[in-house]
Amino acid sequence: MAEQSTNKRIAKNAAALYFRMIVTMLVGLYTSRVILQALGVEDYGIYNVVGGFVSMFSLISGSLQGAVGRFMTYELGTGNTKKLKNIFSTSFYVMMGLSVLIVIITETLGLWYLYNRMVVPAERLQAAFWCFQFSVVSFVLSLLSTPYSSSIISHERMSVYAYMSIFDAVLRLVICYAVMVSSIDRLVFYACLLFGAGVLNQFIYWIYCRRKFTECHMSFVFDKDLFKQMFGFAGWNFIGSSAAVLRTQGANLLLNAFGGPAVNAANGIANSVCTVVSSFVNNFTQAFNPQITKQYAAGEYESLMKLLIYGSKYSYYLMFILALPVIFNAHYILHLWLGIVPEHTVTFTRWIFVFLLAESISRPIITAKNANGHIRNYQIVVGGILLLMLPISYVGLKMGMPVTFVAFVNALTAIMAIFARMYMLRGDFPCWSTRIYYKEVFMNVIIVSVVASIAPGLSYNLLPEGLINFIFTSTFAVISSCMSVFYVGCSKVERELIIHKSRQAINTFKSKFVR
Repeated sequence: MAEQSTNKRIAKNAAALYFRMIVTMLVGLYTSRVILQALGVEDYGIYNVVGGFVSMFSLISGSLQGAVGRFMTYELGTGNTKKLKNIFSTSFYVMMGLSVLIVIITETLGLWYLYNRMVVPAERLQAAFWCFQFSVVSFVLSLLSTPYSSSIISHERMSVYAYMSIFDAVLRLVICYAVMVSSIDRLVFYACLLFGAGVLNQFIYWIYCRRKFTECHMSFVFDKDLFKQMFGFAGWNFIGSSAAVLRTQGANLLLNAFGGPAVNAANGIANSVCTVVSSFVNNFTQAFNPQITKQYAAGEYESLMKLLIYGSKYSYYLMFILALPVIFNAHYILHLWLGIVPEHTVTFTRWIFVFLLAESISRPIITAKNANGHIRNYQIVVGGILLLMLPISYVGLKMGMPVTFVAFVNALTAIMAIFARMYMLRGDFPCWSTRIYYKEVFMNVIIVSVVASIAPGLSYNLLPEGLINFIFTSTFAVISSCMSVFYVGCSKVERELIIHKSRQAINTFKSKFVR
């Protein structure tokens, strides 16, 4: 019964998050096109690299954010309410101190880099300065809201994000229209409006958490022992956070140095496309991530092993079904969507999808390792592999490789990290088996991917580029990937369960809507 209740909760949260994703996807695709046309390629690239530079400072905060979420979810699994309150108050004071530190760093080192090292046309430096300032304040506000957002995820109140997405979508559409009709500097105005929307969203989350969760009420508590535990966890997690931030924002700076704002625009558009598609998988993993931590805290290791296998497999499947048509038809889709497609955007998009496919396998393992708390060796090994992306990319660019080499190295190191993560999870709980995970997940998804790519690959290469090619290749990609997942990727028991659940859903729909 407990496992059944858990599965229902995961399904309910996944459904709410998918609703959130659909709204975000539709609005995101529309606004990206309009904003690119309203700002132009150069200003779009400037906003991407300036905002990315500020986000790079999340390598300082990301480790603490991960620690807050892990400790909150763990204590919910053990049922220790008093310690949960202490975690919230202590983490809030830590974020306040960190915010002051980041403001000092960005307003000194950050401004120096903006004026002396960043490739920005001289006539757009003032606009870049204001984008920088709005980005800094927005980043600080997001830090202060970390304990509140961690509470929502830990309590598995995913429906809150679904409701907020409608509100956020309306705000972004208003911002899009305002920028289009604006007579003032559109780049600065766009950054200002995004800042205002972020403030309003964070305020609503703050009100909700204070009303719904007892731990989200500030008290003058700073638990030194708890701070040491959190800081110890965050200290080693810093390596992983650094790798995650530097491989995206550090790559942005490399691309700016070797290619300028136009290349940043191409990379930014590719990331926008992949963010929309990856939101499908993010919603799925976010729904069961709290259960991974809670099952570990409760010692339910056999159920945890099953959840890791299913989570990794189906995270990849969801991403693959969406990614395969885009990988083959990236050129046509981008031209149809944007009209103006900066050079290198297609190649960036394809390699970033390969990176996301690799990451989709790893997400459940990352959550399980964080739940264990023993992350020193894990972060040194995995973080070190991921950080190789920057020096390898730099050397390649210096030797004359194309700017898309950065995206290739990013994907390559992500694949290498999968094997390191599988190896580093040994001994964390009794039921873990690297051999079983490798067979049931990694080899499984490789075979599924190869089989599914045959039909769309033939269609893409045999038909002339255009609408007919797009229709046939996309159709073959979706059908072949679904059939490959169902007949090759799923076991007999899993296929029977999918058929049973599908029939139940059809019967429910008929009983409610068909007379």
